[in-house]
Amino acid sequence: MQLIPESLRKLWNEWELRGMVLASLALQIILILIGNWRKHSTSNKLRILLWLSYLSADSVATVALGILSSNQEESQGDSLNPKVVITAFWAPFLLLHLGGPDTITAYSLEDNELWLRHLLGLFVQVVVALYVSFRAWSSKELNFLAIPMFIVGMIKFGERTWVLRSASSEHFRDSMLHDPDPGPNYARYMEEYCSKRAQGFRVNSVELGRDNSLVDAVDDGTQNVAMLDKAYDFFETFKLLCADLILSFHDIVLSHSFLENTNSDQAFKVIEFELGFMYDAFYTKSVLVSSGLGCILRGVTVSITLSVFIAFLFSKKQAYSGVDVIITYILLIGAIVLESYAVALLLSSDRTRLWLNKHKTMVARLLVLLRSAVSSVPLGYNKRWSNTLGQYNLITFCLKAKPTKCISVQKFLFIYQLLEKYRYKELADIPTELKELIFEQLQEKSRIGSNVEASKRKQLCARRGDQVLQKAHCLKELGWTINEVEFDQSILLWHIATDLCYYSDVNRNSNLVPSENCEDSKLLSNYMMYLLVMCPFMLPNGIGQIRFRDTCAEAEEFFKEKKIMKSGERKACTKLLDVCTDILPSKVKGDRSKSVLFDACRLAKALQSLESDRGWSNERKWKFVSHVWVEMLSYAANQCRWSGHAQQLRRGGELLTHVWLLMAHLGLTEQFQISEGHARAKLIVE
Repeated sequence: MQLIPESLRKLWNEWELRGMVLASLALQIILILIGNWRKHSTSNKLRILLWLSYLSADSVATVALGILSSNQEESQGDSLNPKVVITAFWAPFLLLHLGGPDTITAYSLEDNELWLRHLLGLFVQVVVALYVSFRAWSSKELNFLAIPMFIVGMIKFGERTWVLRSASSEHFRDSMLHDPDPGPNYARYMEEYCSKRAQGFRVNSVELGRDNSLVDAVDDGTQNVAMLDKAYDFFETFKLLCADLILSFHDIVLSHSFLENTNSDQAFKVIEFELGFMYDAFYTKSVLVSSGLGCILRGVTVSITLSVFIAFLFSKKQAYSGVDVIITYILLIGAIVLESYAVALLLSSDRTRLWLNKHKTMVARLLVLLRSAVSSVPLGYNKRWSNTLGQYNLITFCLKAKPTKCISVQKFLFIYQLLEKYRYKELADIPTELKELIFEQLQEKSRIGSNVEASKRKQLCARRGDQVLQKAHCLKELGWTINEVEFDQSILLWHIATDLCYYSDVNRNSNLVPSENCEDSKLLSNYMMYLLVMCPFMLPNGIGQIRFRDTCAEAEEFFKEKKIMKSGERKACTKLLDVCTDILPSKVKGDRSKSVLFDACRLAKALQSLESDRGWSNERKWKFVSHVWVEMLSYAANQCRWSGHAQQLRRGGELLTHVWLLMAHLGLTEQFQISEGHARAKLIVE
């Protein structure tokens, strides 16, 4: 007894290969259309769709090649069979699909490290495709048309492998290493020095001036083209950070002088352009296709595909199945559309814009017109990052105000806790005022660094709020929240305290309009908590997840006891502030639980006392709190490894990454050399 009816088996055998080939093309269309969207989108649905498409694309094309090869075996090499001939013509299209679109070569950084596996796959799949074509060779028109399409497929597959290799950590680092520099010939210099002195001459060694040619005046043009040009120059320098290499002193002086003469909007725009170039270098074919070789290869693939399409259009097709002919047309038209879209992306890219700005030839003018035509189509690929902040509030999470559906199913599938985190994650647009606050604070820290010894500048990067406390003369009262605890504990303490202070102010004055510093403090507080909960790999090592869970457990127990679960944050914060904290929580509970809930209440009361005991205004208090948060943000940005920043570039980008690169431009990084130049000596003989 057959489980599958014979009619269904025949239908499956008839459409198995056709379905796989069409599915392969569909996946390529999905990848090229939305591959670049992840640069500016934080949507989890988009990430899942792109992840599934990326993983499935290679598998589907490989399986289709396997089915082709299997069909050749079943046909016993009957090369005169029209079905064998036309299906063998599909093999090079599958190679083309394995080459992938220009918009996504690697889903994550780890894919770049597997370039050798892709190289092996290139050889294996090319051999299989050639085997299929040779078995079906019968000197028909389609056999000859397959040859140029093989060239296109191997070019596309080879491009992907080359790009993956170039973006791998080892080769990316090697590409930025200069030729070995032995420096001036010390032995010859000393030989001449001793010789002249032995002859009775008075010999002096004079140090020549350092080379400061890099520290020229920097154009402070406000146009996007000027900023794009400046961003690319900086990218070529600061991509050293992506390989854990060291910046020179003059590199930092150059960028620092530029940022000193610009505003926050322009500074963040330059950083946005730079990170766009970094994303392209690690996740797309942009670096290759925008080069001279890449343009030639793209011209070759487009012209060959068009030529094959025209040749197939006028070829004799009466012997072939109508369905197979239609599928062949779909593959050819699909290849042309994919190549055309790739050319449109290339014309509208930042790298092409830079090239056109530097060249004024007739070809460049023609390309400008084409670029204008392409740019008028709203394809959404010019946006470089999400420009949003992830927001996560601990008290809101503990109140469980959002209803959960199908809890038992989620728990059975062991995804309840994961989905619970995502349900309370929110997004907020980054206001201009917040960028101005961050930029001003980093500039001030940079000016402090410029007035101290070079060896001490790196110490500024280790400040995580204590400098603000010291400046405000609050280190004695509040220093325990920074200097005596780990960084993740500081985040939890200040996050809860920020909420408590905010709702305490609201209770005192229900008509209170939050100031800009208050709003900025709330945004940064929720953002740092979002990093702690959702992106712990971007923060220094610690037990932040344990502290977060223990704190949530204590908060939920407290809210249940007070019967305020699922009520508003205002009521919850009021109840927390009503708790007496005269005795340290650690003396009552011990250190078994890592909860910091009531320590945060102590901090909130201490912050509120700044108004009553010291006579601070409400605005001054929130300005102080916002500055603490900015310093915590800058510390986290500097401590995060490049790989952490790179992972977030493909998830819509992070403010933390922008702050990290901005700090590097201002000299607030540990990845630079202390020496201030290259000195040379000259002999003076008298």
